[in-house]
Amino acid sequence: MAKNRSRRLRKKLFSGEFTVYGFEVTCRITEQGEINYDQFIDEFIDLVEGQNLIFGGGANHGKFDCFVMSDGRYDSPTDKERLVIENWLSNNSIFSEVKVGELVDANNGI
Repeated sequence: MAKNRSRRLRKKLFSGEFTVYGFEVTCRITEQGEINYDQFIDEFIDLVEGQNLIFGGGANHGKFDCFVMSDGRYDSPTDKERLVIENWLSNNSIFSEVKVGELVDANNGI
């Protein structure tokens, strides 16, 4: 049953028209060189910030995982921005098994 919530409450709960979306990124690291990884992180940060996005996550045990969302308060990444990140990771030689998830509710995980 749908709840009738006021605009103010929907805004506080990040629901309805205020829902914020993001997507998960996972991939395997094929090269273990620290120099390559540091260079990758710098380039990935530049790519993400260049799209007005932010991410949280990192690498551990040969795997890179992160969650990407928009830098704006009530903004969400677009499918185009998602594809830019997916293509960039797929074309990077230090990664394999690149998986970029669909847009999901960043606050409720739906």
